[in-house]
Amino acid sequence: MVRAKKTRRSSELHQAPRGNSTVGFPIVDVRFARRYRDITHAIIGDQGGADHCSESRQQLIRRFAAAAVLAEQLEAQLAHGERIDITAHALLTSTLVRIAQCIGIDRAARNTTPSLRKYLAAKTTEIEEVAK
Repeated sequence: MVRAKKTRRSSELHQAPRGNSTVGFPIVDVRFARRYRDITHAIIGDQGGADHCSESRQQLIRRFAAAAVLAEQLEAQLAHGERIDITAHALLTSTLVRIAQCIGIDRAARNTTPSLRKYLAAKTTEIEEVAK
């Protein structure tokens, strides 16, 4: 008896790996997955890093990135002279504004003040270098 080889469905072949801030849906074009990832990482960075974002904020960031990629796809079609659904574009833009307001559009400042121990160690090193 000869067994037929299992073949993967095309949607399984084009799925991005699951895990930290990766896409979990079939990918038509890898460029869009990369753009989604880049937007997600940039916004999480603006928020002070993943360790400063709650899960709900990270979910909103992922929704924002997905909507942004869709809007960019429509804008690329428009730039190539193709017709687009302006209502869909306006809805995406409105959605992006609302999500951005929830996420916060200001960059979060990171505390770069050194600890007292690091400050004193740096000053000691500075004084020793001047003394030489």
